[in-house]
Amino acid sequence: MTTHTQEPSIQELERAWMDQAISLATNSVANGGGPFGALVAKDGKVVAIGNNQVTATLDPTAHAEVSAMRAACKELGTFSLQGCVLITSCEPCPMCLSSALWARVDRIVFAADRDDAAVAGFDDRKFYDLFEKRPASMWPASIEQLDLPNRTAPFDAWLAKSDRIDY
Repeated sequence: MTTHTQEPSIQELERAWMDQAISLATNSVANGGGPFGALVAKDGKVVAIGNNQVTATLDPTAHAEVSAMRAACKELGTFSLQGCVLITSCEPCPMCLSSALWARVDRIVFAADRDDAAVAGFDDRKFYDLFEKRPASMWPASIEQLDLPNRTAPFDAWLAKSDRIDY
């Protein structure tokens, strides 16, 4: 008599991965990091994990999602995370969302949202509002273009490069 073990459904896998991301976030707090955890999975397996390390590494870009994506790219040997899912304990901030889009992840799944984060003192709603509603003149940092005649030189060099790797 043979027993057939049924593979877990994608929903079951994602629920288990989310539990892992939430654990990573909780452990991050205990170890001096911020309360955020993330992982990247592909083909039903976790490829890489990450937690918030902003204050530990003095790197404002060391968010859990970015850390997990960097580790996943290194593990997979590619800059593209196409075919991957990003599981994160909290809704990605605009930087992490943009990074995930650049990495070309197939899906992003999160647990807590931006309002939950704000209650804990991580209010990135102002960044969402900034991008969605405010004209550049009202941003907290000035953004200006210095129009030089050679401004497109790097792009011209890129386009002329026959062995470039498009991304």
